[in-house]
Amino acid sequence: MEIPKNTFKSALLAGEQQVGLWNIIRDPYVVQMLAGLGYDWLLIDCEHAPRDLDNVLTCLQAMQGMPTSPVVRVTENDTAEIKRVLDVGAQSILVPYVQSVEEAEKAAAAVAYPPKGVRGMSGMTRANAFGAVDGYFQKARDEICLMVQVETKQALDDLEAIAAVDGIDGVFIGPADLGASMGHVGDMMHPDVVAAVEDGLSRTRAAGLPAGFIATNDEMLEKAVAAGSLFTAVDVDSIVLQRGARARLDRWKR
Repeated sequence: MEIPKNTFKSALLAGEQQVGLWNIIRDPYVVQMLAGLGYDWLLIDCEHAPRDLDNVLTCLQAMQGMPTSPVVRVTENDTAEIKRVLDVGAQSILVPYVQSVEEAEKAAAAVAYPPKGVRGMSGMTRANAFGAVDGYFQKARDEICLMVQVETKQALDDLEAIAAVDGIDGVFIGPADLGASMGHVGDMMHPDVVAAVEDGLSRTRAAGLPAGFIATNDEMLEKAVAAGSLFTAVDVDSIVLQRGARARLDRWKR
């Protein structure tokens, strides 16, 4: 059988806007429902959600056959965790808090087989359909999309160098941590933070890579897309649930 095509990656390479949703509700039943709504991608978050590898696997299985592409954000830039997430079938990986060229190189090595990387060889994983994918080891990296998060002032200063690392397929500008590193904790709409986000997005595109962003604020999302965001998460599932539940309560308690 052929290796599954990464439609998310191919769309980014074609310059097509990919609208996404952040998933932190770890229930695969919810994940399957969200994956059928029509979003281009769904971010399965491990960094800020109580999620282990078993849950990542179950959520990927819940999304199989759905029109929405899964993207897994790993807990940290950890080679062993990235390898395991790849083996259970993730093809698009988002690595948080990458601060330097060296850290970007470490992430790139984790998703590639030797001699270009350090991904461990295994012929019996979900990623290669338990050995049924022809030429998996030669083709796997072509279908993997590795994105790193630039989310501090230090990383933003080194953006072009990070983007130039061989194997980095996209750069995601993380607004919350970026704002905090600039002294504006919890204030992503501070003018200085907005300007830094726009700068990071436009510089990423100028460097020849797709740029990504997340916000729940429409004004900020419009600014981000105008600045070049190409894989754009427009909300978070738990916030959507809370917002809707609160609105219904407010409506009927009045």
